[in-house]
Amino acid sequence: MNDPVLAGAHCTKMIEVRRGVDQLDRELIALLVRRFAYMDAAARIKPERSAVRDEPRKAQVIANARAQGEAAGLPGPLIASLWDKLVETSIAYELEAFDRR
Repeated sequence: MNDPVLAGAHCTKMIEVRRGVDQLDRELIALLVRRFAYMDAAARIKPERSAVRDEPRKAQVIANARAQGEAAGLPGPLIASLWDKLVETSIAYELEAFDRR
């Protein structure tokens, strides 16, 4: 039986919270697969390995995420920290993809 995934505000039991978090984790992984496909494309398109790390673009991506997070009521510094890790992980992945080509 598939129990429904409730919105966080409607959860009254930890099992409901965990079910929701597990579902979101599956969705996040699917989104990361899509994001990393763009890193594969970037590694294919960029002419040199040194072009993989783009600090101005990294700063822009983090600033955008922070602003969007804050607009949605999330704590900006935590979103910026999370996105910094996401971007660094994406850069590491792209470097590996570049080296495989």
